[in-house]
Amino acid sequence: MRIRNLLLSLIIIFTFTGGFFAGVLYSNHKDEQEAENIKTHQQSTQSVKNEKNQQRSKQESEQKQQTAIEDSKVLIGYMQDFRDPNIVNYADLTHVIFSFAHPLKDGSLIFNGDTALNNLRSIVSKAHEQNTKVMLAVGGWFHIYSGESYPYFKEAISNPDSRKKLVTELAGIAEREKLDGIDIDFEHPRTTEDAQNLAVFTQELGELLHSKNKELSIAVNAKVHSVTGTEITNVVYEPQMFNYVDHVNIMAYDGQWDGGYNAANLAPYHHIENIVGYWSRLFDSHQIAKEKLVLGVPFYAQPEDPNVNQLSYAAIINSNPENAEQDTVVMNGTTYYYNGVETVQKKTELALDNGFGGMMLWEAGHDANGADSLTAAISDFLDEKPEYTLRSNN
Repeated sequence: MRIRNLLLSLIIIFTFTGGFFAGVLYSNHKDEQEAENIKTHQQSTQSVKNEKNQQRSKQESEQKQQTAIEDSKVLIGYMQDFRDPNIVNYADLTHVIFSFAHPLKDGSLIFNGDTALNNLRSIVSKAHEQNTKVMLAVGGWFHIYSGESYPYFKEAISNPDSRKKLVTELAGIAEREKLDGIDIDFEHPRTTEDAQNLAVFTQELGELLHSKNKELSIAVNAKVHSVTGTEITNVVYEPQMFNYVDHVNIMAYDGQWDGGYNAANLAPYHHIENIVGYWSRLFDSHQIAKEKLVLGVPFYAQPEDPNVNQLSYAAIINSNPENAEQDTVVMNGTTYYYNGVETVQKKTELALDNGFGGMMLWEAGHDANGADSLTAAISDFLDEKPEYTLRSNN
């Protein structure tokens, strides 16, 4: 009996002890498993955090790059085809626009002889050495066959076949001559039909050029009357076409012809304020980036007497360097109106403060050399503004 009780006690003890150790072993295993699960979860969480941080860093880097691009500005100079390619300081410009190739009604193109083509090639070589882009302007006011360019351009883009030919020829020249893009200078679309045809042409040319990593710009009328300050209605554009261009070069000058000849209305600052306001509101209302807008300034002087020829800014400075600080001058008994350094820099600030993408000038061949250069005045002004810089084409 005593032995049986002893055996029973031992069985109970072994059973309890085995259960205890089994529980301990199970508990330890469970703790180890939970610890492993926590470790795995932490590693997974950290991995996700690292990935998110990498994505965030990448996005921040891309945003900084995009901000830098948006804050960098263009300085575009038109240059006529007969100019000596050696007279321009290409380093001060982001783009040179060679002017002009002339459209024919069948969509083909012609230059002003071999001299023009040779000048273009020389400009491309010299500009590219300074990382300055070169574009070719098609159109202009005057046609090589005399008279206005308007009827030739109008006919070329009105017909699908001739329009396609013009698009193909322009893209081909851009490739062949190592150009960085094309500038459309149709002066000016006068009807809704003109505007629609120009919009189709712009879209087709823009899509083709962009597929080849080249740019498209368009020169536009100021669209604001210099006397009344109201919208000019006999020049018509389809705003949506501006989505297909990189730069919209506003010809904010030649207001002397509005409401009867008055040379003082060439490009006064108060008139430019109205122009900047008009284009800002237009682009905002159509949700088009205002960085595309480029404000043009004249590098020539308008005579009070319409029978007298214009003068280049260079001629005015050569007469007296102090004229750089003025906007009017009397030479040879005639009063001339122009934009001096202070006015040009003031216009630059106006454009940039309104979100414009930069400045344009007509034309580089009119500029003075050295310290009194208007191109340098704009470039220097941008250098002095830490929030803005000239766009690098590297």
